[in-house]
Amino acid sequence: MKKNYFFIVLFTQILIGCTGIPEDLKAVNNFDLNRYLGTWYEIARLDHRFERGLNNISADYTMNTNNSIKVINKGWNVTDQKWEQAEGKAYFVEQHDIGRLKVSFFGPFYGGYNIIDLDKKNYSYAMVTGPDKSYFWILSRTKQLPKAKLDALINRAKVMGFPVDKFIFVNQD
Repeated sequence: MKKNYFFIVLFTQILIGCTGIPEDLKAVNNFDLNRYLGTWYEIARLDHRFERGLNNISADYTMNTNNSIKVINKGWNVTDQKWEQAEGKAYFVEQHDIGRLKVSFFGPFYGGYNIIDLDKKNYSYAMVTGPDKSYFWILSRTKQLPKAKLDALINRAKVMGFPVDKFIFVNQD
């Protein structure tokens, strides 16, 4: 019995860890989901196999009838010359006015989606991290950000401890 209990606790901790936020970072507060819904374009990211080889990456967020958020990630596969798409769902981890969500594209497995910086006036850009600093994205409502704004976001990410020298800048043509 003790052995089964151990594995249940361990499995639960692993799942919780996947939806966490890096210890020294905080998600944005006064978050307004209705303003965040819609299409976001990926400007920069850290490398991950699920996005490798993709250009023109976007994410579209809409409300489902069950109060979950429908997530559709789409990107152009340069090698195969075709669009790839993944559909998932997201839920708030904390209160609905804090930018911490958990997102799933694979059944019961969720990953952290933590909005750590956001243009609160216009909701025109966002910086997002996962449960640790190996996950990072700069998102924009437009396919490109002005150089000064992008440079400022990269500098902010560097101050937060992200490996900005490893950022991949997404071709959005």
